[in-house]
Amino acid sequence: MERVVQFTGPRQVEVATAEPVPLPPGHLRVRTLYSGISAGTELTAYRGTNPYLTRTWDAEARLFRDGGPGIAYPVVGWGYSEVGEVLEVSPELADTPGVPAPGTVVWGIWGHRSEAVVPAERLVGHALPEALAPLAGAFARVGAIAYNAVLAADIHVGEDVAVFGQGVIGLLTTRLAQLNGARVTAVDALETRLTKAVEYGAARTLNARTDAVAERIREATGGRGADAAIEISGSYQALHEALRAVTVAGRVVASGFYQGDGVGLRLGDEFHHNRVQLVSSQIGGVPPQLVGRWSVERLQQGFLRLVADGLIDVKSLVSHVVPVADAAEAYVLLDERPADALQVVLEF
Repeated sequence: MERVVQFTGPRQVEVATAEPVPLPPGHLRVRTLYSGISAGTELTAYRGTNPYLTRTWDAEARLFRDGGPGIAYPVVGWGYSEVGEVLEVSPELADTPGVPAPGTVVWGIWGHRSEAVVPAERLVGHALPEALAPLAGAFARVGAIAYNAVLAADIHVGEDVAVFGQGVIGLLTTRLAQLNGARVTAVDALETRLTKAVEYGAARTLNARTDAVAERIREATGGRGADAAIEISGSYQALHEALRAVTVAGRVVASGFYQGDGVGLRLGDEFHHNRVQLVSSQIGGVPPQLVGRWSVERLQQGFLRLVADGLIDVKSLVSHVVPVADAAEAYVLLDERPADALQVVLEF
């Protein structure tokens, strides 16, 4: 029987069972080894705040429409950080160049389920580099999100960059910005995460609860302010502080998944008077100026290559490996005790 994690209501999790489905032409069957939980996007469905639960996304118009939810409970098989072993390949695909053969460890997106039937084209180029342990494959997507935000920030060597939020994706953003030549100020409300940020390349840290963040950043840059800031926590207050922290005509990359009304975000203040550039970074695409050279696939593959080359450590980000049977406890941990966890991974 296949096991799948589902939300049956706000803060209600169960592991359901289902019969395996037949393998159709053009598909692979994958046995999941690990599946990383997103402490951002997934918790919006777990908590009941995701906009898809109250409105419908019109993909053609690129607008959310009122009038009904786009998804409803039970929300089944969320998750976008999976790694597994190919069990079966549709017969007509045998020996097709690029299609992973049975026994290959692959990474991709198929949700928190023990077994998945995946279109073959989605796994071409997704064989995990031999130098990496399987668990590393669960970071391909979150690493790409961080990579995308750093590209959107357009960082140059020697610039000052502030990264707001030092969860898993924020720590990876800090490391990538540092690799890109920035002097990084890491900002978070949890001291444990700020300590980790130093390990990941932060030149200085600031506590969002106790430090006057924008003022301290301006003092450290001779009054100028940061050249760029990346806000990756999804907090409107943090986004507002990021706008306050950058120099005149500086750039702020909004890469968090913001929920509800923008309480605490005042666009008539520093944003307006300092002519700040505010750009969105979302993993559905790359920065417009890089289309043609970069793609989401390149982000994911490039990130794993950096890990394989030893430039980024993902192993130390894993705080908990949880048997899938205990999935409900994993979500309670991330929801109620975020200071106690970084990357929580379900093991199948």
